[in-house]
Amino acid sequence: MFQLGTFRTGYAQNGKIEAAEELFEKMPEHSVVSWNAMIAAYVQNGRIASARKIFNRIPEQDVISWAAMIAGYAQHGQGEEALSLFAQMQRAGVKPSQSTFTSVLNACASLAALEQGKQIQTHSIKTGFGLDSFVGNSLITMYAKCRSVEDVSQAFDNMGTRDIVSWNAMIAGYVQNQRIEDARKVFDKMPEKNLVSWTAMIAGYAQTGNGEEALKLFVRMLWESMKPNQSTFTVVLSACANLATLKQGRQIQAQVIKRGFENDVFVGNSLITMYGKCGSEETFHVFDKMPERDVVSWNAMLAGYAQQGRGKEAFQLFEQMKKTGTIPNEITFVGILSACSHAGLVDQGWHYFETMSRDYHITPGPRHYACMVDLLGRSGFLDQAKDFINKMPVEPDEVVWGALLGACRIHTNVDLAKCAAEHLFELEPQNAGNYVLLSNIYAVVGKWDDVRRVRAMMKDRGLKKEPGCSWMEVNNTLHTFLTGSTIHPQTKEIYATLEELSRQMKDLGYIPDTNFVLHDVEMEQKEHILFHHSEKLAIAFGLINMPAGTPIHIMKNLRVCGDCHTATKFISKIVKRQIIVRDSNRFHHFNDGFCSCGDYW
Repeated sequence: MFQLGTFRTGYAQNGKIEAAEELFEKMPEHSVVSWNAMIAAYVQNGRIASARKIFNRIPEQDVISWAAMIAGYAQHGQGEEALSLFAQMQRAGVKPSQSTFTSVLNACASLAALEQGKQIQTHSIKTGFGLDSFVGNSLITMYAKCRSVEDVSQAFDNMGTRDIVSWNAMIAGYVQNQRIEDARKVFDKMPEKNLVSWTAMIAGYAQTGNGEEALKLFVRMLWESMKPNQSTFTVVLSACANLATLKQGRQIQAQVIKRGFENDVFVGNSLITMYGKCGSEETFHVFDKMPERDVVSWNAMLAGYAQQGRGKEAFQLFEQMKKTGTIPNEITFVGILSACSHAGLVDQGWHYFETMSRDYHITPGPRHYACMVDLLGRSGFLDQAKDFINKMPVEPDEVVWGALLGACRIHTNVDLAKCAAEHLFELEPQNAGNYVLLSNIYAVVGKWDDVRRVRAMMKDRGLKKEPGCSWMEVNNTLHTFLTGSTIHPQTKEIYATLEELSRQMKDLGYIPDTNFVLHDVEMEQKEHILFHHSEKLAIAFGLINMPAGTPIHIMKNLRVCGDCHTATKFISKIVKRQIIVRDSNRFHHFNDGFCSCGDYW
């Protein structure tokens, strides 16, 4: 026991593995305890190959030797080696321990090896561990990662004893498989909840697009005197970011400060992202005040600049990042290339794309190629974008073809759009957005027979178009608007406001661009549809309910159409208000008849 303490506590835990090696080799003889201690020391320091050499030298391995080596493989992403060694252990006639089963089940989880996991469960039952809570918890996690939800439930139901880890594993398992309602049922049934339970459930809502429920649950958590930690703040701030609820984000930042996490780098990164997605200048204040920054901090700022279309500021930040010694990674270049794309800076985009591999030895991935296709396509170089795709060293994926299709919509290139769409229909046949984009391109050029053909394809495949939706936060309440919707309590006032704005806009020279009404209907009906797009309804609501002079913040799930963009410029001039719109691509800051994007988006 003295030797074990010497190796693991005195040396290995302090990273002095060489000293442990030297002392071990000087020992006149080795007990199985000392052999096992060296395996554990190597595993703890990530030296798995060295651990295996020690394992192979042991004259007679005991169950701890096998368990330590299998755990080392499982913990360091070498699941196949863990399973292979487990099979070797069985052939050697060594009975697995509880920890062996948990390690090898974790290996199955990492590999999504469902059938092998089931075999190991059977073996655990035969060796008397069928009702063990640790093994049961590992089974739940394994089945969840293998997407076998029914087995998750069965493993939980068959447990002899359930602890709080079991309940939390069930929540996490359901969340991983998008079964958020089932996760909530488990959460509500828990005899006792801890911080992990609350955080897992809040994360589940945030990750599945249920940001409002995530915020409600966070408030309830505070009321029940449960103290959030860094992980809790990170997930709840991500919910605020996705909803762009600026006021609630500020309230959560106040909680961050109150709880003493304002200097935590993970929380700081989440605050940068949240304020960036809300279009708030406060993101710069958070970044400047961070006592410590990692590459994620810089990447979050670059992403914010990209969404704002502020290419030059993104370049300056990238140079500042390099001066601090922070090494850019793959995500960094996604951010800088996106900034080039949103600002139409083609030459700079090529420069950074080449810099990535030449100076930082980063092999471009699908997202980098998609950024370049987007940059070239948006800038009107569609043939060059297609040629770029043809010369890619890897097979283009749906993100790359999607970028080309989006560019074809901007520039109304029907032939290339058809080519891109055909690839997309093959790669992701259930993505309704691709069909809608192609249909819209046909509609713009008046090819109504092709429009009907594409819409018939959608119907045959059971696909539905995602409706245009805008939302905004007023008095801590989210108000949502669908195009042409009449269900809001203030519908009459909203429509009356729009009628008055329409009159004033036309007096100033506004002409509705009916090319953005993608239906084969009469001109008068087209104008009616056009002026009741969701963002216009949201703007009218904001004008009615927010104090004069207050900026109006609106979020939209789709790209702002050209007519709404033009109309919002007119409205900002008429009402003398700043109107900030975040669509699916970027931010637009409208002020006094102009937009920050310079009509390039």
